[in-house]
Amino acid sequence: MSASLTHQSAGPIARDQVQTLFAQTMGYVAMTAALFALGAYVGRNLAGGAGIIAFIAAFACLIGMRFAARKSRELTVVLLAVFGVLLGLAVAPVLVYYARMSPDVLWQAGGATALFIAGFGAAGYATRRDLTAVARVAFWALLALIVFGIVLIFVHVPGGSLAYSVLGLVIFAAFTMFDFQRLRRNQDISSAPLLAASIFLDIINVFLFFLTIFSGGERE
Repeated sequence: MSASLTHQSAGPIARDQVQTLFAQTMGYVAMTAALFALGAYVGRNLAGGAGIIAFIAAFACLIGMRFAARKSRELTVVLLAVFGVLLGLAVAPVLVYYARMSPDVLWQAGGATALFIAGFGAAGYATRRDLTAVARVAFWALLALIVFGIVLIFVHVPGGSLAYSVLGLVIFAAFTMFDFQRLRRNQDISSAPLLAASIFLDIINVFLFFLTIFSGGERE
């Protein structure tokens, strides 16, 4: 009898935990976005080389978050905040370029990104199919895309940047669905900062891909 009651009460408790995790994760995503905007504003006059250094430092923060999550949630949140600022500094030269050349592209990319994340995020959150295998394929596809991007640096391929961005959107559609499914299935509140970092990376990558598409690949 008591086991039955425990089982019946587990459902609402689990739903409450999922809702709390969702709210906290989205709050961290909003915080990271605000700090990203701050970093982009502060770094608006940075040279491209400084942006690369900031990107490497942001990546180091991500690695640090993995270790900090096991010991201190507060430290993990601090690293997430620093990650947002550093990523803003890293992307600032790109944003400044588009703001000067075609500012409308920034708004178009922003709107498209919002619709993209909302659509694929909702699909991933709602689907009952396990997307782990899809995410695994997307990971290897991302590695191949990185190699393709390196090739484009040294070899001019007509339409290469556009193709790179379209393929990137396909890959990050899968990652977005997977990350939002993890958000629904996970009940560990302490994982909120890490989930927020993953979702924010999805958002930024999708935004940058849309920038290239809406600009017609003019930075080639």
